[in-house]
Amino acid sequence: MRLLTLLLAFTVFFSCKDTNRPSYSKKNVATAKNIHQHEGRKLMENKCYVCHSPSASHDDRIAPPMVAIKKHYISSKTTKEEFIKSVQNFVKNPTKEATKMRGAVKRFGVMPKQAFAADDIKKIADYIFENAIEEPEWFESHFNEERGKGKGNGKMKGRQNHKMGENLKDLPTSERGLQFVLSTKAVLGKNLMGKIQKEGTLAALKFCNVKAYPLTDSMSVYHNATIKRVSDKPRNPKNAANVEELKIINSFKNDVATNKYSKPIVVESSNHVNVYYPIKTNSMCLQCHGTPKTDITVNTLAALKKLYPNDKALGYSLNQVRGIWNVSFSK
Repeated sequence: MRLLTLLLAFTVFFSCKDTNRPSYSKKNVATAKNIHQHEGRKLMENKCYVCHSPSASHDDRIAPPMVAIKKHYISSKTTKEEFIKSVQNFVKNPTKEATKMRGAVKRFGVMPKQAFAADDIKKIADYIFENAIEEPEWFESHFNEERGKGKGNGKMKGRQNHKMGENLKDLPTSERGLQFVLSTKAVLGKNLMGKIQKEGTLAALKFCNVKAYPLTDSMSVYHNATIKRVSDKPRNPKNAANVEELKIINSFKNDVATNKYSKPIVVESSNHVNVYYPIKTNSMCLQCHGTPKTDITVNTLAALKKLYPNDKALGYSLNQVRGIWNVSFSK
């Protein structure tokens, strides 16, 4: 079984054009604003795109894009209920026999089994079924070639597909900041996963120790923004939250305690914006941030102690706020 320990603070979960199922009625066509605010989309971007990124190249991928999942699981006769059930069943018990994407399994392996809230999976599947999903530039030709020149599930009908290349400046500030975070998570996740697959978890730990900061800094330069991860219980002292950031972390913790959906916190001045997003733990995170010797193996714990002698980022359970992303940029 492949250990995906080094996704660390990155929540991971499950981005082809639409299928030939009936087109939307006017009642169901969402505006661009509503699509951006759809909880299923937010969950998909936060939990899925590190592995299933729509922006990764064909050769550098670590998992198929979400649009491929939509193409393979939805036909002209598939109902929303059937699709949601298929996704829930596979995520609950992912096996080679149960997949409808044998080519992807052959290339990437079976998706690791993880503990995800059934309601989150339902919201993600609902969003995928009802909306156009981001697709890599290479995807359509690849899919048509794979299915025999357009003999797959069909092309988009009457809907405009959201592209990663859209003008981010046209988005609300919270959404723009989120795109900066997601792209940074994707770069970190791709490099860590590649290291895990080639050399194993301990090698990836060392890689993360050396490369996480430079990779994050390079994305800050790319987006012309300041992007950082901070925590009230940092693993690396450089990630210690300041007084203002501690207040933000506590606010997100209160959301979890009251079972409230966490919205980004936006702080604006006349020409500057800070956007904050929570980093929440899942079952993968616990392999490095959970209970020593219960969630964290002895070998991993020894490596952590060697690399991070002042480590405070231990003892977490599922769905706890481990820290925040702080994204700062000019208007």
